[in-house]
Amino acid sequence: MAKTLIDLIKILRDRTGAGLMDCKTALLNNDSDLEKATDWLREKGLAKAARNADRIAAEGLTVAKNCEKCGYTVILEVNCETDFVAKGDLFHQLVDDVAEVILNKTPATVEEAKNLTADLFTDATVKMGEKFDLRRFELINKTDDSFIYNYVHMGGKIAAAVVLDKEDGQLGKGLAMHIAANNPLYLTTADIGAEAIDRETKVQTEAAKNDEKLADKPEEMLKRIISGKVNKYFSEMVLAEQPYLMDVESNKKVGKILTENKVKILKYVRYQVGEGIEKRQDDFACEVMSQIKK
Repeated sequence: MAKTLIDLIKILRDRTGAGLMDCKTALLNNDSDLEKATDWLREKGLAKAARNADRIAAEGLTVAKNCEKCGYTVILEVNCETDFVAKGDLFHQLVDDVAEVILNKTPATVEEAKNLTADLFTDATVKMGEKFDLRRFELINKTDDSFIYNYVHMGGKIAAAVVLDKEDGQLGKGLAMHIAANNPLYLTTADIGAEAIDRETKVQTEAAKNDEKLADKPEEMLKRIISGKVNKYFSEMVLAEQPYLMDVESNKKVGKILTENKVKILKYVRYQVGEGIEKRQDDFACEVMSQIKK
């Protein structure tokens, strides 16, 4: 008995693990030939992508790249599943190609960028057999009054870009390195929101109540102590208040360095691979059993 399109879709889906609509498209493009449709899905990377869909891509690379012609700098993160693949030339080439597309096309959103680079990721899945994801990117537009300096650390595990209002290659590179290493959350204390300050004040107030050493302190002194702890907590996160990494002997803060050089930081961006991604810890025995059951 001749098989209907629905029957063929079911067979192809069971065989490849690809999505229903992908199976339908494969069959329609290949005259309902199961073998050709299977090859078509594999060539497009759709079979592997479907099987890998529940995996977590938490490894990968960051990159910061300038385009002298268009005036843009892009900083981005592309994720893969394993550190082994992340270190390979093919993955490095993928990340570089994605950066080029974003610089040339200047998409406004991640979704738009993903659409523009879909073929690159499909080809990469076919070649490397892993799940890949363009997680995020930011385009920085250079103006006549701004100068952008980049730094990539640990072979792409961390990337940083800093925008200055004055051309200073040595300081710009140093600041980018400092940002990569120290991960400041705020540029100045003025950038800290009232909500964040209130939250930390509550934390330090409760901590003080449980500190026996502060039990007999007068109320006004206790307030000053709590305020000091809050300020110390945030000073470690504020770029201007951090000791400048490239001048450890003088122990000058970044803010002091900027003042002495008459330079302002207009913007900075820092990406670290996998930050904020929860890596799933699978039980090996359960993983083996789940593969057997498939």
